[in-house]
Formats: sequence, structure tokens, C-alpha cells
Amino acid sequence: MKTLKAPIALTINGYELAMDQAAQGASALSSKDFPAAVNHYTNAIAVHSEAVDYYIKRSTAYTRISPPNHHAALSDAEIALSLASKRGKRELIIQAQLRRAIALFGHERYGDSRQCFDWVRKMDEKEKSLKIWEMKLDAKLKGMRGDDEKATVTVKQFPDVDLPTAQTAKKGASSTSAEKAKPTPNAAEQATASAGVQTPASKIRHEWYQTQDAVVVSLFAKGVPKDTATIDIQERSLAISFPLATGSDYDFSLDPLFGHIDAPASTAKVMSTKIEFTLKKKQAGEMWPKLESHTPVPGMTKEENGNAPEDVKRVVLAEQSTNSGPSYPTSSRSGPKDWDKVVDELTKKPKKDKKEGETGGEGGVEDEFEGADPVNGFFQSLYSQADPDTKRAMMKSYQESNGTALSTNWAEVGKGKVETQPPDGMEAKPW
Repeated sequence: MKTLKAPIALTINGYELAMDQAAQGASALSSKDFPAAVNHYTNAIAVHSEAVDYYIKRSTAYTRISPPNHHAALSDAEIALSLASKRGKRELIIQAQLRRAIALFGHERYGDSRQCFDWVRKMDEKEKSLKIWEMKLDAKLKGMRGDDEKATVTVKQFPDVDLPTAQTAKKGASSTSAEKAKPTPNAAEQATASAGVQTPASKIRHEWYQTQDAVVVSLFAKGVPKDTATIDIQERSLAISFPLATGSDYDFSLDPLFGHIDAPASTAKVMSTKIEFTLKKKQAGEMWPKLESHTPVPGMTKEENGNAPEDVKRVVLAEQSTNSGPSYPTSSRSGPKDWDKVVDELTKKPKKDKKEGETGGEGGVEDEFEGADPVNGFFQSLYSQADPDTKRAMMKSYQESNGTALSTNWAEVGKGKVETQPPDGMEAKPW
């Protein structure tokens, strides 16, 4: 454990110094050097004792330090909440209340923790961490009697705390050091100890692959205690939480998943080297281009999915209207191409230049297509300047392949019919 330095003294450029210390604290927090983060934010608070964000970030560091200092984390969260409420800063109130709920959970005050999470939900229903914390609270409160001290609610929405001054912030810095209030190992820590060598949180990773019927997600983490791992699988989400040897918890969630799954038929298996989730697809045969998505997905109702962008909608040739041209997946940034439209534009004669009768030279063909779609413009330019054989090859290959091929090589195309060549994984059907 690193020894934390005493707060630095106030100088003429105190606020600049506070900002510098806070920036270093943020960097330490990001790199998971939590003792250093506590030190830097303590120095920043000693200079600027009413900066709400500094208390929120130091509370976070206290929660994640090894071992966690839940007492100091709760104290900072409540100071931050009180300061934020006096300023009327909604976003800061939400963040401070969230840190308070997490610190109360660490104190095993589960009823109070749930109440604070409820206040967070009322202010921000989209807070991503709520689902996994509520899942963890459900596991802790399950089977607990209503009159159990851990389940009772004693907190007020805004706590009555003495707000610090510059002097008390300096004086209190050493008393809130990460070296203080070391908790004794709890049941979760003892469980991780019995699970054997555990993968550090920074090295835990996940991978996934899919079949026609399922999506398989592997979370590579050794030594996960089966009895204390909390897993929640829903139709559009997956979450797991388990204790680490450091005393903190590791939380992993995928929300929302790209597509719908059959939650009751999906499984999770905790093994010695990994946790494997087998998520059964609700619509067999639907291939997911990615694991998570914040956009509506195929299979939803028209109202739910009406505004989904084209790049997330499945392209099924057999379902296309006979009045529209074939459409295939594309890596183009501008989306799928309507090749019928491309050919129509290819066969259009280029406009005359300003001087009647002139079509070539500077300001000719290239300018004619300037500002058009880059791909269409390229093909238009290519066709307009091509020799007769090249034009014949382009037209014949496009028409005979049902829009799936476009060749400029007449020597090859002229030998016979150009077959339809749908992309991998797709099946061409007659129109």
C-alpha cells in the first residue's frame, strides 16, 4: 500500500493548482492507481473545498481501492450530494446519489442502498449501471426479513452533513486517508480466496461467436466463485457480477444486445478459466453483425423499428418486392446501392457544356458528375468515356447477373451468360 502525502499548501495560483491535481487524479483513476487518485483529489479538495466533482471522484477511488474504504466513500458522496443540491446541479446530484448508493451497498446497508438507487432512477432512467446494481441488491435481499437491520431504510434523499471549509478540508485529509478504516474480509472476499488464483480485473476480456441458433459469449476470468457470482439474462441484456480478491466487485454487462434472445432457454456456465454464456436466438438463422447495438433491430414491430437505419436491417432477397431492384449488403459509407438506378444513370447522355456542341475537355465529363454520389459518379464517368466493347460488357454483365456483377472485360463477358453472384451467406431467388 502506498503512503499518501499530506495535502499541499494553498498558493496564489491555488485554483490552477487544484485543477492540475484533479487532472492527475483523473489520470490515476483511469489507470486504476486508486491510492494516487485519492492523494491527488485530496490535494485538490484542500485548495478548492466546494468542488463537487472532486468528492465524487474521490468517493469512486475509495470504493475501488484495495481494500475498499466504504466509510470514506460514503462521507465524500454525501458531501458531494449536499453541495450539488445547494447548487441545483441535476447531473451532479445524480452522480453523487449513485456513489452514495454504491458506498451504502459496501456498508451492507442494502435497504438504504436500494432507496438511493430508486432516487437515481427517478432522475435518470437511462443510467446504465442501475440494472446490475438492482440485480445485486435482489440477490442480497432475497430471503432477508423485512425487519432485518440491513434491509431497513433510514436515509433521507439529501443528507444532513457539515460542509467542509478550506481549513477543515486540509485538516480532514489525513483522517480520510485510504490507509484508515480497513475493513475485515467479508464473505465475498473469503469466497474468492477459496476459489484460487483469480484473473486481475484489468486482464479480464470477452469474446463471442455465433451459430444459426445461438450467440456464445465467453468471459475469460479465472477463479470466479460459483456461489457468489450473480448472473442475470434478459431478452435484450446480459449481466454478471462477482467478487474479486481485492474486495471489490467485477461487473460485466451487455445492454442492449443486438437482437432478441430466448432468456429461459439461454444458459451460463462458470468454469475454472472462464464463464460461458450460450444465448439462444429468438429468431433462428438471424446473423448478428455485432454483439451490442443501441439501434432497433430486425424482428421488432414496425412502430418499434420504423426509424432504424438501413445498415442494421436484414437484407433478404426473397422478401423484396418485385417492383424494386435487388439490394445487397455493402461496406459503402453511403449505404446499399440501387444498381438499377446506377445503370439508368450510366446510360444517360452527358449534358452539353455551356458552349453548345462541346462535351469534352476541361469542365466536361468530370465536372458533369461533380457533387454526385462518389460511387455513382465513378461509374457514370467510366461508362461515358468507355469504348463500345466496355459499354457492352458493363450492360451485359449487369443485366444477366441480376445486378450482382459489373464487368468491363468484353473478352470474358462475351463468352457466355454472366451468372448471378450473391454475397456470401445470401441466396438469390427468381423474381
